This record gives sequence, structure tokens and C-alpha cells, in this order.
Amino acid sequence: MGPVVRRALDVTVAAGLLALTAPVLAVAALAVRVWLGAPVLFHQQRAGRHGVPFDLVKLRTMRTASPDDEGPDSDLRRLGPLGRFLRATSIDELPSLVAVLRGDMSIVGPRPLPVRYVDRYTPRQTRRLEVRPGLTGWAQVNGRNALGWDERLDLDVWYVEHQSVALDLRIMARTAGVVLSGSGISHGGHATMPELPAARSS
Repeated sequence: MGPVVRRALDVTVAAGLLALTAPVLAVAALAVRVWLGAPVLFHQQRAGRHGVPFDLVKLRTMRTASPDDEGPDSDLRRLGPLGRFLRATSIDELPSLVAVLRGDMSIVGPRPLPVRYVDRYTPRQTRRLEVRPGLTGWAQVNGRNALGWDERLDLDVWYVEHQSVALDLRIMARTAGVVLSGSGISHGGHATMPELPAARSS
């Protein structure tokens, strides 16, 4: 019964949020087009359940990278006032609600990370791929991007081991406070998080 209830909750919440925030999304998309130009949307392959890639779509928050400006270490230089606002309010995440309706994501789960990270997890950390990735999750309400990688991935695994509809509702309730406070948006010196180290040991 759990998975059926969780999926119904995902669809209900995602559809409701999309309808409620459609005007906000439209204004934000226009602002991105005016201040950052085209494209308005950011697409990236992320690892979904069991590591299967899917297309994550968000509002673009950074200026286009120059040839010597690629990679997460340069993200902070490319993130302007508009991008910082969109990230602080999580408005940039609203297009990802479509992925929830599509079944690639859930409202609650470990945040979807780039496909290239999958081979860098320890065997235990790989357990985060047992569930659909989420818009918010246990790590997001316990520090967000201010956490170090090991702590963040450990919290993801804790969620997988303790998942329930009740826990999902608890995380959703706490997410509102995290978004309103704007806490944990970035790791020190980075727009979000530094690159996950390539060499991982158990």
C-alpha cells in the first residue's frame, strides 16, 4: 500500500503545486529570458531510480559558460543576482514538477545527482538509488548543500532505510521552513556543492 499511496501523493502534490505556481513560473521564465537570454530552461542528465538516467529540467540560473569557465568550481562566478534569488526561493526547481508527474522523480527522496557520480559512490551510498530521487529530501531539511558529501549521502541512505508516507509528510512540512529561511543553499565557496571526489572508498 505504501508505494501506491506515495505515488498518489506525488501526483496530487505536483499537480497542485504546478497549478498554484504557474503565474510565478511564468514571470520567472520571462525574467530569465530578459536578463540571461536563451535558453530559459536548463537540461541535464541525472541518475534516477536504479541509476537510470533522466532529463532534469530547471529554470536557468547562470550565464552561459565560456570555454575556460566550465565545471562546478566556476558556477559561483556565473551566478548573478537573479540566479541567486531563484535558487534561494527554489523557484528554479518548479519545472522539475513535470518529472514528478512523469514518474522520474518523487516529491520526497534523495536529490538527483549527475550520472557521472554513480560510479563514485561507496556500496552503501549506492542504496540512495533504490528509490526515486526527490525535489526535497531528508538531507535537504537537515542542512541542504551546507553539508559535506559524506554526511549528505549518509542522510540519503538513512531516508531509504526509514522511508514511509509519514516521514514524507514530515519532510514536506519541514521543507517549507527551509525554503522560507533560504538556509543551506550553497557549500562554502561554491554555488551549490563542490564536485563529488572521483576516488571513493567504503
